[in-house]
Amino acid sequence: MNEHAPPPHMTDRQDHPGETDAMPEPIKGGVHQSTQHDSGQKHVTGLAIYTDDIAVPANTLHAYLGLSTCANGIIEAMDLTAVRSSPGVVGVLTARDMPASNDISPTHLNDEPVLADGEVHFYGQAMFAVVATSRELAKLAAQKAKMTFSERPFARTVDEARAEDYPLVTKPLALKRGDAESALESATNRLQGRYEIGGQDHMYLEGHIALAIPGEDNDMTVFSSTQHPSEVQHMVGHVLGVPSAAITVNVRRMGGGFGGKETQSNQFAAVAAVAARKFGCAVKIRPDRDDDMITTGKRHDFVVDYDVGYDDTGRIEAVNATFAARCGFSADLSGPVTDRALFHADNCYYYPHVLLQSQPLKTNTVSNTAFRGFGGPQGLIAAERFIEEIAYRLGKDPLEIRRANFYDREGEEGARAVTPYHQTVTDNIIHRMVDELEEAADYQARRQAIIDFNRASPIIRKGIALTPVKFGISFTATWYNQAGALVHVYRDGSIHLNHGGTEMGQGLNTKVAQVVADVFQVDIDKVKITATTTDKVPNTSATAASSGSDLNGMAADNAANQIKDRLIDFAMEEYQVGREQVVFEANIVRIGNQRIPFPDLVDQAYMKRIHLSAAGFYKTPEIHWDRENGTGRPFYYFAYGAAVSEVSIDTLTGEYHVDRTDILHDVGKSLNPAIDIGQVEGAFIQGMGWLTTEELWWDDKGQLRTHAPSTYKIPLASDRPAIFNTRLVGWSVNKERTIRRSKAVGEPPFMLAASVVEALSMAVASVADYETCPRLDTPCTPERILMAVERMKAGA
Repeated sequence: MNEHAPPPHMTDRQDHPGETDAMPEPIKGGVHQSTQHDSGQKHVTGLAIYTDDIAVPANTLHAYLGLSTCANGIIEAMDLTAVRSSPGVVGVLTARDMPASNDISPTHLNDEPVLADGEVHFYGQAMFAVVATSRELAKLAAQKAKMTFSERPFARTVDEARAEDYPLVTKPLALKRGDAESALESATNRLQGRYEIGGQDHMYLEGHIALAIPGEDNDMTVFSSTQHPSEVQHMVGHVLGVPSAAITVNVRRMGGGFGGKETQSNQFAAVAAVAARKFGCAVKIRPDRDDDMITTGKRHDFVVDYDVGYDDTGRIEAVNATFAARCGFSADLSGPVTDRALFHADNCYYYPHVLLQSQPLKTNTVSNTAFRGFGGPQGLIAAERFIEEIAYRLGKDPLEIRRANFYDREGEEGARAVTPYHQTVTDNIIHRMVDELEEAADYQARRQAIIDFNRASPIIRKGIALTPVKFGISFTATWYNQAGALVHVYRDGSIHLNHGGTEMGQGLNTKVAQVVADVFQVDIDKVKITATTTDKVPNTSATAASSGSDLNGMAADNAANQIKDRLIDFAMEEYQVGREQVVFEANIVRIGNQRIPFPDLVDQAYMKRIHLSAAGFYKTPEIHWDRENGTGRPFYYFAYGAAVSEVSIDTLTGEYHVDRTDILHDVGKSLNPAIDIGQVEGAFIQGMGWLTTEELWWDDKGQLRTHAPSTYKIPLASDRPAIFNTRLVGWSVNKERTIRRSKAVGEPPFMLAASVVEALSMAVASVADYETCPRLDTPCTPERILMAVERMKAGA
């Protein structure tokens, strides 16, 4: 079989061999059904088992990290005498205790130590680990260290890093098409500006945690709250100096991840494993919320400097923009994150001449990392700023400018369908979606009513905005676009499912189980979902880039269909019928004129020594990326969305409310509409938090001060839009051969929250009769809204 072409069974249900035109009784929990999350009841009753709930072996020890109190400096002395003599302490680990390597850099740049060695690069960097008989005693002991530093100047922000000529943490990217410089010089109109975009903490409900249990022959079993079990496996092996085959990493579920457990889990797993090896017993490590926030990476802050040319209708003629990011002290994933910011700096808009450049700057802050959208949201919000500025300069509704700049619609692709990275957009349905949402949300009438309201209201001002989303789906590191799965069918007809994805509350396991149930046409309760483990499915990719269902669903489909094909072959021989006479229906298999319960056929096959287990595999076809030249097809397809948000602000205090949001989102042919709607709404609220209330703040010593829920403000239930309408696009079917023609849903709806920023901007602009773009930086806190209102009043 051609490995680049999906096998015959990887098609829509109506294409499955052996099916007839008659519609049999549907199974319970099949694809395209709103099936309950497999752990939903366990989540709300407290019965779901997380890593911290696992019963630990006798004599388990507990580790805790000792952190730097210097933002940048040489370690002159580290006196751990009081730490070692503290009650319950068994030992202390430093960089010298790492058996084979002290580096856990995910990009192999040797710039991310497990524990600081000789120098520190940010306030809160891990310097040592205390191992004690209890977590409480380990934490108390860690505070007794006496450290002396030779302090050096430090940079906390993009501006400070630039002023001190700090280096880049990784190679930058440039995306170029046409001649942006010349086009800007000859542009009909031209604007220039700067946009500061804030970062964001992941604020997962379950913090980082690892439990390492040593075995014989240098074996190590690690239970980790990680999105990337195979990377934890590799890093633990790397630090211990043993092959990956000696390390087994298990993940049943996480209490949230959002990208913050893609690479950040490595440090905790490595410390636990080294301690377990040294002391010969199980070791658990779990930081408290404050230390979790201090020691782990965030969403990247960006500063975008832009130069945009446009004509008198608002159509963009050229864009030149530099995206500078606060990356922290090491590279981590800053390269691909800043790359993806450029990939999405066009959003839904065509730029005839374009030059986009990244600037991943080193700073003396914790290394920033993956976060839902992976740089895409920062690129997209910048594109919306370009549109907004043009609209205010021309005195037009921003929606009119958005429409004028959309890529060519699906089926009408021409010159205006090519992205800055030279991929042609062939599935653009945003025109139709925006038209539908504009009408359904009564956008035009509401906008006019808001303008009338603002004219008569001296204090409360309102705003409304409709913003679109186009988000590319695939890892831009092409080799990650692969997945494996393992399926067993037992004699009683029950099915064991294991795959390389990780469950963090998003419903991935439920969707993959629905696929397997659909293949065999059995109720979903016959499919047993099992923990992700590296000793069943090897070389897994991170559950990230919204690709979990796409990759693992296809791999599980492949495995299940291998077994199904064997059962069909067996039935043909055993019952002497043609292939078309073997049909899998709801919990039975129709063979000729006979209807045999699925478990009975399985048992018969077993008795005839038919192999009832299969390892499945899938790799995304047709994608490629040449980073050096900035060209290729990095994305298999695009997911789309649109949102209308209406807000009210108090011009005396800056306080605001989101009064209403209407969302229309594209998930292709949804695998599970209930789970997808939950993902869309959750993503919107998290995106709204990033853009409005969640502010990261470092003091003049370089210490993060927003390191707890008391100082870092995520949205509350009361912050959700008072009216919140969410719909999935009912007519969308993925053009590409994805799992049952669905589309990814994890990241794309996050950017729908741009509509809130744009609506706030309109409300602020009303103070000066909409003549000036307020240029709101994010997060748009009440303080920022108030200051923007005062600038509008002063005519600044």
